[in-house]
Amino acid sequence: MGLRAPRLRTPHSLRARLLWFLLVAVTLTALVQAFIAYRTARAEADEIFDYHMQQMAQSLRAGLPVAGPPSATHDEDDEEDHDFVVQVWTADGVRVFQSVRSALPDRALPGFSDVKFQGATWRVFSLQSRSQIIQVAQDMAARQAMAGTLALRTVVPIAVMAPLLMLLVWWLVGTSLAPVARVRNQLAQRQADDLNEVSESGLPDEIAPLVHELNLLFGRVRQAFEAQQSFVADAAHELRSPLAALKLQALGLQRAADAPARDVAVGRLTAGIDRATRLVEQLLVLARHQASTAGALRAGPVLLADLVRLGVADLAPLAQARGIDLGLVHADEVLIHGHAEALRILIRNLLDNAVKYSPEGGTVDAEVRLTGAKLMLEVEDSGPGIAESDRARVLDRFYRIAGSDAPGTVVGSGLGLAIVKSIVELHGATLTLGCSERLGGLKVSVGFAHVT
Repeated sequence: MGLRAPRLRTPHSLRARLLWFLLVAVTLTALVQAFIAYRTARAEADEIFDYHMQQMAQSLRAGLPVAGPPSATHDEDDEEDHDFVVQVWTADGVRVFQSVRSALPDRALPGFSDVKFQGATWRVFSLQSRSQIIQVAQDMAARQAMAGTLALRTVVPIAVMAPLLMLLVWWLVGTSLAPVARVRNQLAQRQADDLNEVSESGLPDEIAPLVHELNLLFGRVRQAFEAQQSFVADAAHELRSPLAALKLQALGLQRAADAPARDVAVGRLTAGIDRATRLVEQLLVLARHQASTAGALRAGPVLLADLVRLGVADLAPLAQARGIDLGLVHADEVLIHGHAEALRILIRNLLDNAVKYSPEGGTVDAEVRLTGAKLMLEVEDSGPGIAESDRARVLDRFYRIAGSDAPGTVVGSGLGLAIVKSIVELHGATLTLGCSERLGGLKVSVGFAHVT
């Protein structure tokens, strides 16, 4: 098996990745630009040299004799320093002038051509007039050296500017990502219980939405912590009284002298246990609802009539045991936008309160009716109702109306309607407590915006 070449991995840091790609891009761009500039300068230098040769030949057309022995004006030491070689022939082939001692071949094509002579390549320009032929030549090695020197002078500014551009890119990337580093430092210096919002000022458009969503998350977590603290405080406060009562009832049972006294103590102890059980159940329902609210569960389309049917079915055994007529008198099959589990808790609490406070043989009716732009959920009972002065306060946690406990039922915890209020607020619905004209007891109306 052959060895695999190591794979080049790009850095995971956004700053390092930007610098990596930008610096590579700058380097490649500088190299390509330098190559193009060098080639262009070489081509332009060649054109200038060709033009210079052509102009030199043109200037010699009338400046030399048409006959005579060939002459040379330079010695051997000057031959190596000469850039151009000039030769002139008469029309019948007699050389009348040469600028150096070593002559080039006599024959050359009119115009420009490349001629190999004595191991070197020469660029030759030949011009023929009526009386003479003028030939101007240049050694390609010297020509390329001079052209290369001129071309390198165009590359030097690029070579100097490329590092400066890299430093500018380095500074710009660092400056642009400074707000990200600021947010990171703010989060790194926070305590575990610090859930305040992170500053969104000065953030780029690509980072601002992320920080905004992070602030929303902090808000939800803060709300969950506050709800948890409130729940623990309320639960500790409310459980203290029933537990103390259970302890006293247990002592009363222990001190009972005869069977009738023992039966009374057992009845009181059982009622206290039932009340504590009911309180714990409602506290668990409240905690579950607060957890779902703090978790910001997504709402969806819910058929409210189906939830009411389920609630009626759940409470049917309790209603039958007390001889209460529990039923759904009307149900419009209309969807609403909400949380199914929270709405199930709301319906269960409304029906449970109605059954608990209705006298034996009474009536509890539920109704789901579309009224204008609202889908109304109404629960009516034949119980004692709630006085108008108490209707606002019964929605508070752990508030119980004095003397409102129905005989033969578990003592209320004061959480049922408070939970209903919280769920109503979660759904942006309306809650109204009134008097049932038909049954004489309490009428609870909840209005939801329906899904069209």
